[in-house]
Amino acid sequence: MEAAAEPLRSVRHLSRVLLFLSQCYILSGDENQLFSHLTESTEIPPYMMKCPSNGLCSRLPADCIECATNVSCTYGKPVTFDCTVKPSVTCVDQDLKPQRNFVINMTCRFCWQLPETDYECSNSTTCMTVACPRQRYFANCTVRDHIHCLGNRTFPKLLYCNWTGGYKWSTALALSITLGGFGADRFYLGQWREGLGKLFSFGGLGIWTLIDVLLIGVGYVGPADGSLYI
Repeated sequence: MEAAAEPLRSVRHLSRVLLFLSQCYILSGDENQLFSHLTESTEIPPYMMKCPSNGLCSRLPADCIECATNVSCTYGKPVTFDCTVKPSVTCVDQDLKPQRNFVINMTCRFCWQLPETDYECSNSTTCMTVACPRQRYFANCTVRDHIHCLGNRTFPKLLYCNWTGGYKWSTALALSITLGGFGADRFYLGQWREGLGKLFSFGGLGIWTLIDVLLIGVGYVGPADGSLYI
């Protein structure tokens, strides 16, 4: 009898172990789902970094609101649009009461039609600013936070090269007048070949020196990296 009962006990023991392991697996799955749900529910939207709490709804940055715009408005004319704050954003009206729906007043125009002071553009340090004709480059421009406009708030724009490497026009002109015969002005601007040429030719017997004073004075000769003077 005991020999026959031994396999039965082994089967029962094995079944209990399997039941225990299955319950642990189910519980761990529920815990993971609960943790992921809590994580998703407490995740802060990225636009919240720009949205102040309990401020006036009408003064929120454009990334914090959604507006029902109409591109058929008359360009350059005042227009009013209905707006709603995005989820998790809290704001108030003029009476300091919580508000979600409000209106904004703006001028009817697309974002790329805004004045240059209303957006920021990427700069290029590879194009030549001192060139004829003057060179341009494609820049990525982004509208400032509190400016409202129609269309995409990020847009490309063709701009003139306008960057500086830190060279001063006054310093270059002073060097050209005082030490131009030794090529100091050309060395300062990063033009080593021209500087050596002036140095070993004594400023082209003075003629090259006088010409450089005029060219630097009118801004025709600039830094070798193609940047503007400061």
